[in-house]
Amino acid sequence: MSERAALELDCTTMPCPMPVIELARHLGEVEVGQLLAVVALDPAAAVDVPAWCRMKGQEYVRAEVTDDGRPRYVVRRLD
Repeated sequence: MSERAALELDCTTMPCPMPVIELARHLGEVEVGQLLAVVALDPAAAVDVPAWCRMKGQEYVRAEVTDDGRPRYVVRRLD
């Protein structure tokens, strides 16, 4: 069973680059080691979220699909 995100951001109505901006804005709300999930319909999020994680030293854990078919990107806070 996958570890659950401590916080999930619904960015489904936000255009690029807002999902990554929201990720950056809210990452500090979870404890180090916890997961944060970003649900986004923006196709660029599939590239932007992993790239942001590499640039910021956070762990890109996985991409998955919600029960209702929306893309979800999961990040672990490392610092």
